[in-house]
Amino acid sequence: MKNNAVNWFEIFVSNMTQAQTFYETILDEKLTLAEMEGCSMAIFPFAENAGVGGALTQMEGHKPGAGGTLVYLNVEGKLDAVLGRVPAAGGKVVKGRTDISPHGYIGLFEDQEGNIVGLHSMK
Repeated sequence: MKNNAVNWFEIFVSNMTQAQTFYETILDEKLTLAEMEGCSMAIFPFAENAGVGGALTQMEGHKPGAGGTLVYLNVEGKLDAVLGRVPAAGGKVVKGRTDISPHGYIGLFEDQEGNIVGLHSMK
């Protein structure tokens, strides 16, 4: 049985309220708050048992910032709209819509915590 190479991701943050507002604003989606074993999480919407899930995570010993793992969020059909909301939400577009044919399009942004995050869409 083949599994996804990735089944969960965490984007580390130091200010959960600010980070949650930023991601909810740019993605136009609500995140679900959760507390687990000494950490606070805001979980991105995902289909359980059918894909990859992830969360913003605030936890002692883990800091946000560039240079770590690069995560790509699926924004199918909404890449330009999401990139367009980044500056007004307090982030910075690092790389606009980029054609990676035949694999669709990507964009990169920096959030308010200094994390560089990717966006991916086939359209």
